[in-house]
Amino acid sequence: MLDPFLKIDGLSKTFGNTKALDNVSLDINKSELFSLLGSSGCGKSTLLRIIAGFEKPDSGKIYLDGQDITTLPPYLRPLNIMFQNYALFPHLNVKKNIEFGLKEEDLDKKEIDQRVNEITTLLELTGLESRKINEISGGQQQRVALARCLVKKPKLLLLDEPLAALDKKLRVQTQFELVNLQYKLGITFIIVTHDQEEAMSLSDRMAIMKEGNILQIGNPVEIYEKPSDKYVANFIGTANLFNLNLIDQKLIIKELNLEISNNSSKNKKLCLIRPEKIKIQKLENQNTQNQCIGVIKEVAYLGSYTKYLIESNGFNFYAFMQNEEVSRNLKIKWDDKVICTWSEDSIFFFDD
Repeated sequence: MLDPFLKIDGLSKTFGNTKALDNVSLDINKSELFSLLGSSGCGKSTLLRIIAGFEKPDSGKIYLDGQDITTLPPYLRPLNIMFQNYALFPHLNVKKNIEFGLKEEDLDKKEIDQRVNEITTLLELTGLESRKINEISGGQQQRVALARCLVKKPKLLLLDEPLAALDKKLRVQTQFELVNLQYKLGITFIIVTHDQEEAMSLSDRMAIMKEGNILQIGNPVEIYEKPSDKYVANFIGTANLFNLNLIDQKLIIKELNLEISNNSSKNKKLCLIRPEKIKIQKLENQNTQNQCIGVIKEVAYLGSYTKYLIESNGFNFYAFMQNEEVSRNLKIKWDDKVICTWSEDSIFFFDD
């Protein structure tokens, strides 16, 4: 088995009485796009800063491509970091911003020009080289910041909330550009974000962090469909979590007083049913398994789908319905009585 490209081994870091990282270990593969995801204060930015060399860990080691870089100063580490605010020089034009790091390395002018031309072409910045930073758009500034990092050909690129300053439409477009760019270059990317959709759309794999610990590592499908615990289930997407009781060999959702069919999971205590896996329709018929009657309490039309809050047996849960047809009005509205159904394969069971 190949050694990991980046190996983080037992990192801990404390600021005063706050434990920012608590014995964190993580392996990241070469050419992987890896995301660190978590709420504010979970330790993801601290971990990134320690990898970059801006903070020293209290304990633990960092190995990059087989080299122990734990005590190396930032300027000797074969990596680069792109900050949330881009940290571009406003008094320099686009070309001079991009070539700044190369001039610090005392490369000859021919190689500098060749590298700058390659990266401006790749990032579609050709024609903007002479413009000042305040003369280009936010999306172009983001690409200049990326170009300045990538022109140095780092082994590893760290990105701290790289798309946070962009509006939603541009952010979605740039997500695809980042993925395509990383694929073309083959450079290992580590991205810090608190945006779930961003992490899901960008990542080969991702780590969910909480209070200085990593709760789960996996690809987006694994983490969304099979979360390790209730916190991860609630953090990624919208989660309907139900407690289970086993009564007379029947598996019952406690909150809905409803029997569900799953013969292999009768020792489980909790289950997850994501809203998009629940189908709803006007009440016409009913049976007893994987099906319940509810009343629509809230409706949010979101274009591609509609979000419903449903009350059943005094308990509230969500269902998402895809808007498949062109229509002036919603078929299901406030206070409608509905029947909710799901398949057995749509249920994920937890041990706890």
